[in-house]
Amino acid sequence: MSEDTILTQQMLEKFSSDFHKRPNCQVLKNAIIKNGIKNVTLNNNAVINLQKTFSEEITTGKITAQEHSGRCWLFAGMNVLRQRVAKNINIESFELSQNYPMFWDKLEKANFFLDNIIETIDEDIYSRTVMWLLTAPCQDGGQWDMFSNLVEKYGVVPKYVMPESHHSANSKVMNDLLTLKLRESASILRKAYQNGESLETVQNRKTGMLSEIYRMLSYFLGEPPKTFNFEYRDKDKIFHQDISITPTGFFDKYVKLNLDDYVSIINAPTDDKPFNKTYTVQYLGNVRGGKDILYLNVVSETLKHLAVSQLKDREVVWFGCDVGKMMERDVGILDREAFLYEEAFDMKFDLDKAGRLDYGESKLTHAMVFTGVNLIKGKPNRWKVENSWGEKAGQEGFLIMNDNWFDEYNFQVVINKKYLSADLKAALKQKPIVLPPWDPMGSLAGVR
Repeated sequence: MSEDTILTQQMLEKFSSDFHKRPNCQVLKNAIIKNGIKNVTLNNNAVINLQKTFSEEITTGKITAQEHSGRCWLFAGMNVLRQRVAKNINIESFELSQNYPMFWDKLEKANFFLDNIIETIDEDIYSRTVMWLLTAPCQDGGQWDMFSNLVEKYGVVPKYVMPESHHSANSKVMNDLLTLKLRESASILRKAYQNGESLETVQNRKTGMLSEIYRMLSYFLGEPPKTFNFEYRDKDKIFHQDISITPTGFFDKYVKLNLDDYVSIINAPTDDKPFNKTYTVQYLGNVRGGKDILYLNVVSETLKHLAVSQLKDREVVWFGCDVGKMMERDVGILDREAFLYEEAFDMKFDLDKAGRLDYGESKLTHAMVFTGVNLIKGKPNRWKVENSWGEKAGQEGFLIMNDNWFDEYNFQVVINKKYLSADLKAALKQKPIVLPPWDPMGSLAGVR
């Protein structure tokens, strides 16, 4: 073994000597040990500079809470749709059921997973693809196109029609048991094929397996309604009643939104993803027969321009980001300079956005909604963010994002195609480049 691969006593003594030469090293060490690095390095200027006023701001309903689940993408999606319902029926605030699409998402993911297991049935179980499929067959996370697929197939319902259950708000045990059953099902399917069963026979086994998943979900979340009565009183105190409406009928009548008009625009500045190209991700999705995941990659300035255009037209914007980076949760700020880590350690952290994606330091982890932006001479300097962590997190449930944070840690906005330039509309028509399932753009928004 080469000597330069071993940590020697001489090296350790030099490391210690170098540390003690740093000015104020003892004071900093004691402060960080006692208070934690975030408390010691919180940049008060960042807190002060992120004011709570915005030149463009949309009034929204009561802050929602995903509790101990990874359903941020569903909550963000429902927060987009509920604004339209409230406006269309002339009421102050409205909330759609997040439990309802959760049920269908789990069932569709189970079907999607088992289909992918059958599709890869000739591959060795230790292949990277099969191991990836088995990693998280029924997790909470998702993407905009997955949300869109659920709504288009199953519609939506008011929150009171299918309220939260213990396991919608606390999903870990449910997910663990669903994952156990699905991995067991994958084992049965693969072994049946290895023992000589035809692919058709193996495929037929799947129906019984999905029936078991439906049963489990009904116990965990409740069974989704086929019809319901919708009753409300509007701002003018007029009572309205709609009897025996279906979830898809409710969406068509009260949301009135063509989800095909919306597209995911991303900023992923890595060498393998040229700008103005479209991308999809292998084995990423939920609803068989629905739309595939589709991204159009652009520079960050274009991402911001599109988001501002939609906000100025009084329409909120669903977006996906790496929320844990440079976030002060209690104060409610997202700022690239929120913490003075470099000053504390007297060292640089130099990975740029592309480097963080390439080397596993960053990915899309959370979905929220832009409800406002502050413009100075037409350029954004801060953004108002509606979150789904309840009113106690951040500033009464909202976060304020510095524009420098947007550039570094925001990856995606969902935009009506009418705001795209002619060049971007043309780029959107390209055949998408297929990314491997483990690509960082294949990550799902699901932070609790």
